Amino acid sequence: MTISQILETLNARLLTPEADCSREVHTACGSDMMSDVLAYVKDQAVLLTGLNNPQVVRTADMMDMVCIVFVRGKKPDDLLLSLAQQRGIAVMSTDLTMFTACGLLYEQGLRGGVG
Repeated sequence: MTISQILETLNARLLTPEADCSREVHTACGSDMMSDVLAYVKDQAVLLTGLNNPQVVRTADMMDMVCIVFVRGKKPDDLLLSLAQQRGIAVMSTDLTMFTACGLLYEQGLRGGVG
């Protein structure tokens, strides 16, 4: 699945327009606890979260993730978006809940991988 396909599936808004939306992703995780992401996530390319602070980008960067999806209509500030752009991470926002967003991506073939 590509980042473009994630955008379409989640009816999301791309907040980093210069992002490479043709990048392939094969796994995802959903969490509002960055400590859990650091402790348990392995090789997930997409992070779905409702947590809206710069730590999300730092965590995604440390875990080599290429995309962050903010759920429940969360809109990150310019500092967070700038940080993501510097690290080459695509950022999008969807009005869907985390449960629904994860379910739709799973239905389209995106998996959680081995954690």
